[in-house]
Amino acid sequence: MEEMQARHRKELKDLQGRITQKKKSATKKTRKGINDECERLQREMLEKHAAEISAFNGDAEPPTDELDNVELANDAGNSEDPAEDNKISNPSTPPTSTSVTQNATQAAPTQVPQKKPNRQKARLARRAAEQEAEAARAAEEAANQTDHRGNERKNMDAAFSRLRLKEQEIRPDGHCLYAAVAAQLGDNGIPLRTSLSTTEESSNATPEPNTGGYRIVRDVTASFVTSHADDFAPFIEEPLPSYVHKIRDTAEWGGQLELQAMARAYGVHINVVQGDGRIEKFEPQDGDKMEEDKTIWLAYYRHTYGLGEHYNALAKASGE
Repeated sequence: MEEMQARHRKELKDLQGRITQKKKSATKKTRKGINDECERLQREMLEKHAAEISAFNGDAEPPTDELDNVELANDAGNSEDPAEDNKISNPSTPPTSTSVTQNATQAAPTQVPQKKPNRQKARLARRAAEQEAEAARAAEEAANQTDHRGNERKNMDAAFSRLRLKEQEIRPDGHCLYAAVAAQLGDNGIPLRTSLSTTEESSNATPEPNTGGYRIVRDVTASFVTSHADDFAPFIEEPLPSYVHKIRDTAEWGGQLELQAMARAYGVHINVVQGDGRIEKFEPQDGDKMEEDKTIWLAYYRHTYGLGEHYNALAKASGE
């Protein structure tokens, strides 16, 4: 039994590999046909395995026509004529050749085994085959799955070491981009408030990460997008006032458009280390630059944090 189960697992694994290859090579036009074919192949394999397990357990179900013959033979053997029964059972009556032939004809079918198929065992066998197929599929997926989180962490650590940066953890929520920028602006001595600010909070204090400094940065970003609508509106898929409201007053995630607005609003270079080790740069325009060029660093994650995309602040390591 163990040898047969091992063969089943190997056959299922080989079939899963073929199915995976077929699905990878499918085009939009052929995908449905290939999916149907893959389902058929898997179904046939499971039925074959279930039949082999049933046969091994001695539970093979005889063909339908054979069962019909057995049933018909049983009916034929149950004579309803008492006189005929007396003739056969009475030893004093000499049997004729016809009755002997009839006896032989009636006795032969009753020798066919009438063992009923054990349907519960057949169901268990099918279930075992399905579980083997599922285990093989899961093992195949696990073997082919890319460790995105591990790769991202390794690439980030290598980039931090190469660039001599240290990471500053920011709370992972919808404000993380603005909180990371606020922390870096404070570390570089850049006031959070600009001429575009509308909030009442003080701009001179250096914000701590995860505190309300992000609110000022959100406000400055929203005001800059509003005052430079012609530069940003073509890249926004919704009405500009609605988009600006999300920047200023909600916990909506920020992205490349907001990074560009912040680089220009604060006149700083923003370098973002990506999960594959690349550095994406956002530059202020000539008229936006400060007298002294300033650069702030961020880390952008896609896979490491459970909530999804996330930004942390980066600072130069001690002694730099």
